[in-house]
Amino acid sequence: MHFTGRTWRPPYEAHSVIIQATSGCTYGKCRFCNLYKDEGFRMSSLEEFEEDLEEIKRYQPYARRVFWTGANPFAMSYENLKLRALTVRDYLIKCQSMAMFASIRDIRDKEVWQLRKLRAMGINGLSIGTESGDDDTLALAGKGYTAADILEQCRKLDEAGIEYYFVYMTGLAGKGGGYRNAVNSAKLFSQLNPYFISVDSLTLFSDTELYRMVREGTFTPAGEKERLQELQTFIQNLRIRTHLFANSVSNFYPITAYLPKEREAVVSELQHVIDTVSEEDMEVYRKKLKGLG
Repeated sequence: MHFTGRTWRPPYEAHSVIIQATSGCTYGKCRFCNLYKDEGFRMSSLEEFEEDLEEIKRYQPYARRVFWTGANPFAMSYENLKLRALTVRDYLIKCQSMAMFASIRDIRDKEVWQLRKLRAMGINGLSIGTESGDDDTLALAGKGYTAADILEQCRKLDEAGIEYYFVYMTGLAGKGGGYRNAVNSAKLFSQLNPYFISVDSLTLFSDTELYRMVREGTFTPAGEKERLQELQTFIQNLRIRTHLFANSVSNFYPITAYLPKEREAVVSELQHVIDTVSEEDMEVYRKKLKGLG
């Protein structure tokens, strides 16, 4: 298999077959991220892609879901995505869906009719690192798009019938900004149809721009209890049926919930943690994190 650089897949794709479609990130300007630092974007050649499919066919000929790795393979053109999706189907005749990471920027150059075609070919399951739906927080994080962009592009996915998943990040707005970020993000996400929302909590690593801003005094991180309160506010303001997973290692206290059914129960559970665990103990956990994988 032709795996190079950082090979990363979401926890919920643990049972998917993995193939490298790209490596590196087309953007690389998010101020909190070091996942693909100093790794240039590269698209796997079709020859490599087919060689990997041939190997997968030998060991898992009846694979039903394939996850394409790389920071954002959906950045490929419609024609390239189409070619590779059809190639996957040539080798893996039982494959039902192909999933991958995507950015809001990657959707912009694709028309709804093209998205519908890709959906028909099996591309269905885009993990989108929105991180926020609040314009001030998006700008601070260096995401390169606005809340209006998220709304416009994801409505295209809704129209095309492509399933997608959001990431929300507590603490990203900095000290004092969590409530605003939570309310505005929940308001935006509630106008869309993410199949589920995965929640991470900002963890600063020394080789990121946001860490440098902390050292310079231009960014003040949110405290751990403020992050849990932010998560409570986010959950309380979501007005869609969705699964929420705040159980990655970056979260001090892992929770999962089906909303709105389990809203009150999970908000109360978080309040118990806020009331019974000290800020200092939570900070010790954060400082011990050396990576998110």
